[in-house]
Amino acid sequence: MKILVTGVNGQLGHDLVECLGARGHEAVGVDIADMDITDGASVDRVLSSVRPDAVIHCAAWTAVDAAEDAENLEKVRRVNAGGTAHIAEACEKLGCKLMYISTDYVFDGGGVRPWEPDDARHPLNVYGETKYEGELAVERLEKHFIVRIAWVFGVNGGNFVKTMLNKGKTVKALRVVSDQVGSPTYTRDLSRLLADMIVTDKYGTYHATNEGFCSWYDFACEIFRQAAERDPATYADVTVAPVDSSAYPAKAKRPTNSRMSKEKLTEMGFTKLPTWQDALSRYLTELGM
Repeated sequence: MKILVTGVNGQLGHDLVECLGARGHEAVGVDIADMDITDGASVDRVLSSVRPDAVIHCAAWTAVDAAEDAENLEKVRRVNAGGTAHIAEACEKLGCKLMYISTDYVFDGGGVRPWEPDDARHPLNVYGETKYEGELAVERLEKHFIVRIAWVFGVNGGNFVKTMLNKGKTVKALRVVSDQVGSPTYTRDLSRLLADMIVTDKYGTYHATNEGFCSWYDFACEIFRQAAERDPATYADVTVAPVDSSAYPAKAKRPTNSRMSKEKLTEMGFTKLPTWQDALSRYLTELGM
């Protein structure tokens, strides 16, 4: 298949293009310098030239707090909602598949049960609202996938794991929020699942994260536990204390419950991702630890 991937410079887009190429697909990665998704003519021009069998749309405005600033509201909506609509329209014209990478932030974070793919969406912040609007644009297409992900970490770009490892080199007593619960997601694992999905016609909305739930505090503790085994001189004396979200006020309200059910993956014949602890171990190896 010829598959166009937007956001190739991001964590997921980078690994996805590599994974697709390794499977023998013709993967065409683009980013803003190649195709401005906020410009419908640019999207039409690139897709008409490439003529892909499928598009995997990873590009998005992901600066969650900055999205709340008044001067950014229009820009965020143009990227996450308008840009996605432009891609959906171009895919509809070409008759190609569209896979849209969305987020747990479309939910309000209430309760403790894992969110199901067809649960009602009530975003808490601008980022979540605009990703929800992107989902609505994609849902119009017959041949569409919506895949919600969360807490992503990969080799290409910044993420929570890298932040913790960098802080742990100089700060030996850290405080991390313990009242937000979800599932970390390794882009290598996620890429393999998306590559499995895109070649099928099992369209619809899915949740895809590594298996298991944890708080950010739990995640940090495991990062330093595994890091200390690999590099005790640097990380053995790092301690992590749990705090609630009020200790770190932010512009954008975060959902406390980002647990997402992945049972639909099994029901549709896809293999769930490994546990997040296993994924973290392989990621630390990839980082050269």
